[in-house]
Amino acid sequence: MRPTDLLQFYVRDPRNGGLRGAVSQQGAKVEMHGAVGSAIPLSIAGFLSHEDERTNPRHHLFVLDDKEQAAYFMNDLQSVLDDTRPVLFYPRSARVPYTEEETVENANVAMRAEVLNEINGGRDGLCIVTFPEALAEQVITRKELSDQTFTISIGESYTMDFLDEVLLAYEFEKVDFVYEPGQYSMRGGIVDIFSYSFDHPYRLEFFGDEVDSIRKFEPTSQLSVAKMTRATVVPNVGNSRLHDAHEPFFSFLPSDAVVWMADAKRCEAGLDKAMERARSHYDRLSGEVKRTPPDELFLAGEALEGLLDPFSVVEFGGGTTWPNRMILKYGMSAQPAFNKQFDLIASNLRSNHKSGYVNVVVSGQATQLERLHDVFHDRLEEGEEPVPYKPIPMELSEGFVDKELKILVYTDHQLFERYHRFRLKEGFRKNKEALTIKELMALEVGDFVVHIDHGIGEFSGLHKIEVNGKMQEAIRLTYRGGDVLYVSIHSLHRISKYSSKEGTQPKINKLGTNTWAKTKQKTKGRVKQIAYDLLQLYAKRKSAPGHAYPEDGYLQHALEASFMYEDTPDQNAATQAVREDMLKSTPMDRLVCGDVGFGKTEIAIRAAFRAACDGKQVAVLVPTTILSMQHFKSFSRRLREFPVTVEYINRFKTAKALTETLKRVEAGEVDILVGTHALVGKRVKFKDLGLLVIDEEQKFGVGVKDKLKTLKANVDTLTLTATPIPRTLQFSLMGARDLSIIRTPPPNRHPVDTIISGFNEEVIRDAIAYELSRGGQAYFVHNRVGNIQEVAGMIQRLVPDARIGIGHGQMEGKDLEDVMARFIDGAFDVLVATTIIESGIDISNANTILINEAHKFGLSDLHQLRGRVGRSNRKAFCYLMAPPLSALPAESRKRLQALEQFSDLGSGMQIAMRDLDIRGAGDLLGAEQSGFINDLGFDMYQRILAEAVKELKEEQFKDLMEAEQAESGQYVEETALETDLSLLIPDHYVSDIPERISLYRELDNLHNAAELQGFRNRLEDRFGPLPDETEELLGTIRLRWVAQLLGMEKLVLKSGKLIAAFVSDEDSAYFQSATFARVLEYLKNHAKDASMYQRNGGLRLKIEKVETVLQALAIFEDIAGMTADEAAELTSAKSEPLPQAAPSATS
Repeated sequence: MRPTDLLQFYVRDPRNGGLRGAVSQQGAKVEMHGAVGSAIPLSIAGFLSHEDERTNPRHHLFVLDDKEQAAYFMNDLQSVLDDTRPVLFYPRSARVPYTEEETVENANVAMRAEVLNEINGGRDGLCIVTFPEALAEQVITRKELSDQTFTISIGESYTMDFLDEVLLAYEFEKVDFVYEPGQYSMRGGIVDIFSYSFDHPYRLEFFGDEVDSIRKFEPTSQLSVAKMTRATVVPNVGNSRLHDAHEPFFSFLPSDAVVWMADAKRCEAGLDKAMERARSHYDRLSGEVKRTPPDELFLAGEALEGLLDPFSVVEFGGGTTWPNRMILKYGMSAQPAFNKQFDLIASNLRSNHKSGYVNVVVSGQATQLERLHDVFHDRLEEGEEPVPYKPIPMELSEGFVDKELKILVYTDHQLFERYHRFRLKEGFRKNKEALTIKELMALEVGDFVVHIDHGIGEFSGLHKIEVNGKMQEAIRLTYRGGDVLYVSIHSLHRISKYSSKEGTQPKINKLGTNTWAKTKQKTKGRVKQIAYDLLQLYAKRKSAPGHAYPEDGYLQHALEASFMYEDTPDQNAATQAVREDMLKSTPMDRLVCGDVGFGKTEIAIRAAFRAACDGKQVAVLVPTTILSMQHFKSFSRRLREFPVTVEYINRFKTAKALTETLKRVEAGEVDILVGTHALVGKRVKFKDLGLLVIDEEQKFGVGVKDKLKTLKANVDTLTLTATPIPRTLQFSLMGARDLSIIRTPPPNRHPVDTIISGFNEEVIRDAIAYELSRGGQAYFVHNRVGNIQEVAGMIQRLVPDARIGIGHGQMEGKDLEDVMARFIDGAFDVLVATTIIESGIDISNANTILINEAHKFGLSDLHQLRGRVGRSNRKAFCYLMAPPLSALPAESRKRLQALEQFSDLGSGMQIAMRDLDIRGAGDLLGAEQSGFINDLGFDMYQRILAEAVKELKEEQFKDLMEAEQAESGQYVEETALETDLSLLIPDHYVSDIPERISLYRELDNLHNAAELQGFRNRLEDRFGPLPDETEELLGTIRLRWVAQLLGMEKLVLKSGKLIAAFVSDEDSAYFQSATFARVLEYLKNHAKDASMYQRNGGLRLKIEKVETVLQALAIFEDIAGMTADEAAELTSAKSEPLPQAAPSATS
């Protein structure tokens, strides 16, 4: 069956005929009695799909009780109607009335404007889904909206000054790059405008004064998505300064529109509640500014019935508002609960099938339908008929049984008891986030910059310089004593922005002295000592034979299929990577990095089970006692039906029980042992340890970690962490460990709404009361045990009916465990605790967390704490309470702001990167590093780290190195280029200097043909056709790829000659390689123009008569016997990019 077949039942439904008849009279009032679940949107969709409604479509307004129900309803309606009718969501504009402009979510204002604009623009047959809070806000009048709408079509003419004036009058803001509604930018002949009435910004391209093309584009990437014929610019409809009069939303609807409501009385109550809120905020206003009183801005509940009078109204959610309404009986019942008893489900479906019902099971994910089929199939007895049901791939929110039509629809998420989340249009936060990261990386005049060969200088802008009479661009650095260094745009990768502990001023170096070289050597020496141990371990692991596990058996498949969530693609990739690591004979050392609650534990459980199936023991090491209990529970629960024994050791076990457990471990009777750091103690002896799982790695001291290293060089290790501490992050990035990142949240999780506020009793009261009103629980984190009782007392005073528990690390182990367990069981509403809660307690019912004195926590701590909430399908809130930002030291301020910006899930990786920046990556390889980092800057420190590791490999681990080189056929890390051709991005093409620098840097970091093509497309899209100089500039990138493959360290292309310098190490294996043989072959055949000679102990190749980059490229491609693109594929596949590329890779 297809979704349309299901819809046909309701198009032909006789009850719908009655409904059509009733609604055809203007002002009729109808009640759909006994309709339930997703049958309501289905019936309505059937009503909308009838040909009467298709030939002259009317507007339909659906009013549900709150935002969540409205969103579910809208998703159901969309999945049934499938784009045949436009379905729009009409939200409220701000969370709190009468606050500063900041809290208004532009995304919501834009959605509201879009709805008004569509109705006003005369589009037919809109379905608008909303809820009382949104209707409570009055809107701009129709006439004013028409007056303020400005339409631009292709072929019309406007001067730039005129557009500038119009947009300023609309209070639009002029910016460099547009990322949210209400902004515009002008570059040359291109104007970008983000109107409030459209979900993408417009890009207008002018030819002279004429509009040549209009496209919509994606703000994050700034790239076009589709062509348009006209652009409609609507100002902020919620901004009361731009218009005088307000009217209810209903006055926008034509009189033949149909209004569908769950219950008009409940809607009235919702309007009153919103008005009440507005009044109380209005009464608290202080200051001189005169504000519009709430009665003008909001709709009162008592006015609702009068407004609804002229319209036909249908109530479907149990509403009985109008005494003389027409009642249509629907007699349906909700989907029964089966508690995951699949035999019960099967027999229910069989008996219904016998009674003549059509059985339907729907799911948005095909994999779930397959799982359901497998579950039924595995339980069949011999000769038994398969379970009779029709699967349909579509999403509905609630199943139902329709007795009249003899059809039942069950949803898979109710059968499997999984969460089902609604989807609304994403806001513009993502765009902001992308830009913030970009700004962090951008260079501004006056920033400190580190050059790998010359040390720390000050950036003083992009300058034009003349080389042999041609113009080029270079970056200008000033050093001590006013010395100036120009860095060519081809070697931008040799400089990096100086970032270390914030607020520390670096010492600027002097050019031509050896201080910088000394600093570099000193650091390298130190790094080498530390890296030596790590590399030795790494080399030992690479050469040590580990245990290769056999292919997965049926038990493993059964375990993986019974997971309650949908696997995300990243999780799938990580599971596969772990599997491949375990099947190999070299020991696994993998770091799985995923945000809190992204299913890392599931990966560990699957790996542990694979090891146990093969008779090996597994140790799971966790940082806290509570977490060990929790892991013990989740491992036991997940492996309940499988033949493995799980045990734990921690301080809650009595001495006798502990000795008993340890005996069983030594005898090999325990398969999986979960424990705190006691696991690495002397008492624990394993019979045959095969896998070590380390959770929340950032919590262990280096001592425990070093013990682990000695534990076994040949044990597979799997490390899980949400925010990797810098040290491990570094080493994974440098390729000394394998890294899997899980960046996507399970499909049914929300981002956590993060709010920074002062310590304010009202905020605390509202936050906790709101959470309790929806039946949830809240955390209050207060990190001082001394006065934690008083804080609990204060909360009790603010929210008298809350039940409050207290937990902190100085309590007896048993008591603490007891408090936690009771909170998990719901005996308390609010848990006032120290940070003991941050290491991983999972409570899906707790969805608000308040963190007191948030400025005193580290970033990764705050991120972990925030990860305690939002583990279900409810919207979660995190309040960071700190003194006003202006009063905080810069470091704490940046920390809180970073957290507020990255409220989306999956930002753990960005947070770690930002933390590296803020903490100056202090304890990168050991405690004594931070001094060096202050001397070198963080990025440069990483480069030097990479160089040191490479030198180490060359000196001490030559076989490791040579094996790597021979495998890759790559002997040169990078090729430097010097030229006197005019290669640049001219300023008439890209005028914004920071943008030009960032384009140069991006260009310098391209690794293959696809990236280069993408770069070219982006340029053309954003700035128009490429000038010739820029074409040549892109050619140099390809030239460098081939030269790198040919083993050339430097190229000079000046006054018509091309000179190439080969690998400087004379003993290099390169001179015996096939690549070098090809170079000699070329020399033999082109003796007239080409020659080879020695200079300064290095070998050079000189070719005459080379005028352009493209000519040089052709010659090199000829020597290499392959194109630049193929060469790039070879080199980029072999050499992982240096770690400094990491932030851009994860953003």
